[in-house]
Amino acid sequence: MIELETPRERAILVGAPSKRLSTEVAREHLEELSRLVDTAGAEIVGSLVQRLDSPHPRFYLGEGKVEELRDLVRERSATLVVFDEELSPAQGKNLEDLLGCRIVDRAELILDIFATRARTSEAKMQVELAQLQYLLPRLTRMWAHLSRVRGGIGMRGPGETQLETDRRMINQKIARLKEDLERVARQRATQRKGREETYQAALVGYTNAGKSSLLRAMSGADVFVEDRLFATLDAATRMVDLGDGYECLLTDTVGFIRKLPHHLVASFRATLEEAADADLLLHVIDVSHPGWEEQMEVVDEVLADLSLEDHPTVLVFNKVDRLTHQEEEIWRRRAESEYEQPAVFVSTLEPGGVEPLRTLLRERMRAANPEVGITLSAAEGGLLAEIYREGEVIDRRDDGGTVFVRARLPVAMLGRLRRQPTVEVSER
Repeated sequence: MIELETPRERAILVGAPSKRLSTEVAREHLEELSRLVDTAGAEIVGSLVQRLDSPHPRFYLGEGKVEELRDLVRERSATLVVFDEELSPAQGKNLEDLLGCRIVDRAELILDIFATRARTSEAKMQVELAQLQYLLPRLTRMWAHLSRVRGGIGMRGPGETQLETDRRMINQKIARLKEDLERVARQRATQRKGREETYQAALVGYTNAGKSSLLRAMSGADVFVEDRLFATLDAATRMVDLGDGYECLLTDTVGFIRKLPHHLVASFRATLEEAADADLLLHVIDVSHPGWEEQMEVVDEVLADLSLEDHPTVLVFNKVDRLTHQEEEIWRRRAESEYEQPAVFVSTLEPGGVEPLRTLLRERMRAANPEVGITLSAAEGGLLAEIYREGEVIDRRDDGGTVFVRARLPVAMLGRLRRQPTVEVSER
């Protein structure tokens, strides 16, 4: 049996940045679009850029530039044109009618990538919900495709009827998906409640900043890592040994990106609540990326949308192995002078490269555990073993049948000890 490969889409990229953006930033935006298209599996055969004061209401681009784009589509035999901006349904339809090929905007492209990357049933539901919400106002444009194939006398009325039927079905599907995701959110909340006694940190950051690599380096667990945008969508949580008897749960969340479709942010809200319930956010920044400052601002904006702008946060400057010693020193001075949040510098490739983060998490846990004095009977060996297992014993004295311990303990365990009638707990 001969297997035929599906031919790759031949894509032309279109950037229409504001004239207020610098040339360098506009170039970086088009490069990011190129990486997104590559991640989606298309072949890039050309690009076109027009700096705009404001979008054209019919085509987004100016009419002269659209004519230039039509010539480029024909010359390169393009099957797809990808805009870096979000188009209105009318703009998309007008462009498809004029150019004679499919038009995809940035939001639709990201949704398509998410659809191919989703692995768990929850991620698939989240992406499907976002796709349907994006599709709903664009149904008329889709029916224009159908009318070109099957159109003519006798087809216009039923087509309109079918359009209304499709709208109703999509609305019903959206309602069902929202109900299913609310159920998943409740299940997640129950799971998180069972982890309340364990210190939790969440990795957040721009896509491809190295969050999954950090999780794998910190935990030693098998975590999927790939040098592509949105390599992983599903939140992964692993237990991490921090040394000196300390352990914490570390969660890798979905990466953010510039102009992330708002439907996706809303759909993935249940997943991102993992970050909201964490004791500490670890904002991972790729120091080797030329646009790291804009990426950092994008992440801050999404965190603000999730009401997490005031959450305890540490800046994790990643990939320092790509810097010279002098560049790293400049980075460190800048971090100390410009940012209120504490910062660490890490590398997942250098030996001991993640130890600064491990040390910081250990110190955070130690600071979160109050130091107390505990008096209990030597006969309560199980309770004593639990203190050693869950806390940090600083000092111990045995006096006959009584044991005096000075230790740092998690708040939850401290509460359990205070409820024991045979145990005396005193503040240091």
